[in-house]
Amino acid sequence: MDFKVLAVGDVVGNPGMDRICRSLRWLKGQTNADFVVVNGENAAVVGMTPQQAEEILDAGADVITMGNHTYAKREIVDYMEDNSCILRPANYAPQAPGKGYGVYDTKVGPVAVIDLQGRVNMDYTPDNPFLQVEKVLKELDTKMILVEIHAEATSEKLAMGYMLDGRVSALWGTHTHVPTADAQVLPKGTGYVSDLGMTGPKYSVLGIQPELSIAKFRGDIPERYRWAGGPTKMEAVLFTIDSQTGLCRKAERVDCYDENSAHR
Repeated sequence: MDFKVLAVGDVVGNPGMDRICRSLRWLKGQTNADFVVVNGENAAVVGMTPQQAEEILDAGADVITMGNHTYAKREIVDYMEDNSCILRPANYAPQAPGKGYGVYDTKVGPVAVIDLQGRVNMDYTPDNPFLQVEKVLKELDTKMILVEIHAEATSEKLAMGYMLDGRVSALWGTHTHVPTADAQVLPKGTGYVSDLGMTGPKYSVLGIQPELSIAKFRGDIPERYRWAGGPTKMEAVLFTIDSQTGLCRKAERVDCYDENSAHR
C-alpha cells in the first residue's frame, strides 16, 4: 500500500501562518497525503509561539519540525515538553528541552520522524548530525523513517541523503527558504530534496521585505526584519512510500501559488 507524506517548507510570519491555515488541508486533500510534516521555526519570523503551533496542527499537520530558531520564543519550551508533535533537532545537547525524534501511529503502522540541524555556515553548531543520526537509528524499530535536515549547505544535505540512502524512507532539507529542483528517489530507494522552500510571501527575500535585506547587504543602518506583504505561496514535496518496504517510489514538488491550484 502506498503511504503519502507531504513535507511543507518553513512557515514565515503572519502571511505564512495565514497561508498554512487556509491551504494546508486543501493541499492535503488534493494530494491524498496520509501524513504531513511542517517546518514551523519561523512562524513568528524568528521562532514559533504555542498558539502558532496549535494553529499549524489544527490546519492539518501531524508533526512540526524546528531548527536553529527553536528556542527564540521562550514560551515554546514548556509547550514542547508536553507535546510530542513538536520536534527540535536531535543533535542538540542532551539537556536541551524537547525531543529530537518521535514515532507516530498511522493507518499503515508506526512512522518515525527525525529532526536534524546542519553545521556548515550556521550560527549555532550543535553536535555532529551525521554521528547523531546513527545513534537515533539504532533506537528505532520502524520500517518507515522520515528525516529533515535544517541546514545551509546543499552539499551537507546531499551527503546526508546518500549516507542514509536505502536506510530511511525520505529525507528533505529546510532552512534556506528557496525550493530546489532536485526532488528524486536516490539509487537505493530514499526520497530526497535539498530544500522544500517556504510558506509565506511570494515576493520577498526569504519571506522578509526585500528593501530590508537590500539595506543590510548595502551596509545601511540595520532595521528589525518585517515580513513582506502581497501574494503568498506554500512550497512542498510529496513522497510516495511503499509501506511494505519502507522505500520511496516517487518524490514530486506540489508547490501551491494560487488558492485553487497545485503545480506538480
